[in-house]
Amino acid sequence: MNVLLTGASGFLGRHIAAALADAGHRVLRVSRRHGVDAGQMRTPQDWRALLDGVDAVVNAIGIIGQTRRQRFAVLHTEAPLALFQASQQAGVRRVVQISALGADASACSAFLSSKRAADDGLRRLPLDWFVLRPALVYGEGGASAAAALRLAALPWIPVVGRGEQMLQPVHVGDVVASVLRCLAADAAGLTLDLVGPEAFTCAQWLRRLRQAQGLAPARLLCVPEPLVLGLAALGRGMHPMLRPENIRMLQRGCTADAGPLERFLRRPLRPAAPEGLRLPVATRSAA
Repeated sequence: MNVLLTGASGFLGRHIAAALADAGHRVLRVSRRHGVDAGQMRTPQDWRALLDGVDAVVNAIGIIGQTRRQRFAVLHTEAPLALFQASQQAGVRRVVQISALGADASACSAFLSSKRAADDGLRRLPLDWFVLRPALVYGEGGASAAAALRLAALPWIPVVGRGEQMLQPVHVGDVVASVLRCLAADAAGLTLDLVGPEAFTCAQWLRRLRQAQGLAPARLLCVPEPLVLGLAALGRGMHPMLRPENIRMLQRGCTADAGPLERFLRRPLRPAAPEGLRLPVATRSAA
């Protein structure tokens, strides 16, 4: 198949592009690094020339924090909706949208709401669509995984409150496998939560990452939520993750039933075993 992949230079995009190529697909990579700024692609006409000869579209555009030039409303909603509409006009039937777990009626942040708006718009179009909603994704090349590894390696492991927020991390390999399965599946029109087989508290997850690095156990440094929110507000310009809204999303938790994903992939999900958690070690210099 000829597959147009947006967000191709990001963490998920790079893994998806490699897997598509390995599977024999021709990949048209779209990102600023590849010469296309999605922030300027806000009408169906902007996308039409890129869709000539394309059989399927995978949208992996995503930012975790806004900047002056990169806005949720544009990159998560306006540009993808324009792409989906252009796909319909160009006769491209299969579209895979990579959203986020929590992008539903209970969306608690601008990040999640902007993802949900694109999801809802895609569902309304007469296309063979899939909406994939990953939880926290870990694996080689992931900036969030690298940051978590660095936190876990500190002499005291810092957590928000008592670190009881629930996570259900999913390995990037299972996310990629889901995309490939979407392209091959007979039936479409599916919204699927992408989660790992096991849920952890934030503290448990960081301890698992510490163990995977071969480090001795360490105590938790419990930081009150108001202090964390205040520090995040002060540091919002230093790193995209340092935003109060991201802390609030963490506090909400991020879990779902893993059964539908296992049935979709027709195999067990990848466990958070030490050998898998070591994958991001090479990431620490690239994050």
